[in-house]
Amino acid sequence: MTLIYVFASYLALGALAGTLAGLFGIGGGLIIVPVLIFSFGLQGISPEIAAHLAVGTSLATIVFTSLSSIRSHHRHGAVRWDIFRPMAVGIVVGAIIGAWSASLLSGPALELVIGVFVIAVAIKMLTGANPKPGRVVPGQPGLVASGGVIGWASAIFGIGGGTLTVPYMTWCNVRMQNAVGTSAACGLPIAVAGALGNIWTGWGNTYLPEYSVGFIYLPALLGIILTSVVFARVGATLAHRLDAVVLKRVFAVVLLLVGLRFLLS
Repeated sequence: MTLIYVFASYLALGALAGTLAGLFGIGGGLIIVPVLIFSFGLQGISPEIAAHLAVGTSLATIVFTSLSSIRSHHRHGAVRWDIFRPMAVGIVVGAIIGAWSASLLSGPALELVIGVFVIAVAIKMLTGANPKPGRVVPGQPGLVASGGVIGWASAIFGIGGGTLTVPYMTWCNVRMQNAVGTSAACGLPIAVAGALGNIWTGWGNTYLPEYSVGFIYLPALLGIILTSVVFARVGATLAHRLDAVVLKRVFAVVLLLVGLRFLLS
């Protein structure tokens, strides 16, 4: 595959990830990571690092895409900065540990872990299962600890954390609009710390392809960020015109198949 063809495929991936993220209100990492793993396989990148490279690159894209999302939610007063600040402390520490934890896994083992997570998200989307409000927002130590767990898991899966943060805040009786807005803000420290952690853990790896900085593949990073932000707006517009419930179920089935592919490969 020539570099031009590869870069064009990442422009297309960014468009797909952005559209689906805007359409379903999920983070692009859930789409980007599996597609990047498949794409890296086609490029002949070693399976020992394909999953690690996909996770690191996904987190790096979220650094850029989260900025516009944060500005939008902040303008609408949807970010609970009092919750964000202590959670961000735990998130940064947790995301760095998460990047280190992922580096300890072999490529196939990391793919297996990602596959299980994707299947869990698919089942959640199909069943509509969401935690019911059951407690109040904890104090600062509790928010730091919860941020640490969310940051750790998000850095392993290569996501911005919304899949975990929104249900957690809903459980803590945070209004849905504030849960979504605060989750968007939490995505930035997850992405920054996770991306830096993947640069550190991947630095000098002998399997890395050209144009890589640690476990971040620059052609994929550039291609995805150039189109994902624009197409997120397209997805948000389509969400108001199409049957979102049916589309979400179809997307959940696709995720289920993707997850099963990871488990059975």
